[in-house]
Amino acid sequence: QVQLVESGGGLVQPGGSLRLSCVASGTRFSDNFIRWYRRAPGKERDLVAVINSAGTTDYAGSVKGRFTISRDNAKNMVYLQMNSLKPEDTAVYYCNVLLYGKNYWGQGTQVTVSS
Repeated sequence: QVQLVESGGGLVQPGGSLRLSCVASGTRFSDNFIRWYRRAPGKERDLVAVINSAGTTDYAGSVKGRFTISRDNAKNMVYLQMNSLKPEDTAVYYCNVLLYGKNYWGQGTQVTVSS
């Protein structure tokens, strides 16, 4: 049974920072592509960042230069460091892994950027 649990969301002022965490059970993050998505109010879920098994990363254009995805294989965790946050970054953030054709999602963590 694969389970993903996100944490680290909260309320932050514009320009602030947050670090999201995602811990997995039932699978090894080190062997897989791990993705962070987000869903803003009234919008579809969008891909934010991805890291592959080699540690190569890629980002949506809207967050490039501000967000950093990383992993700690020993802890089986993936992180999303978010800097210079903007109100438009407000969303529920989800961790995702695709295994044998099946998508696994965490419950999400709310990030609200507001003054």
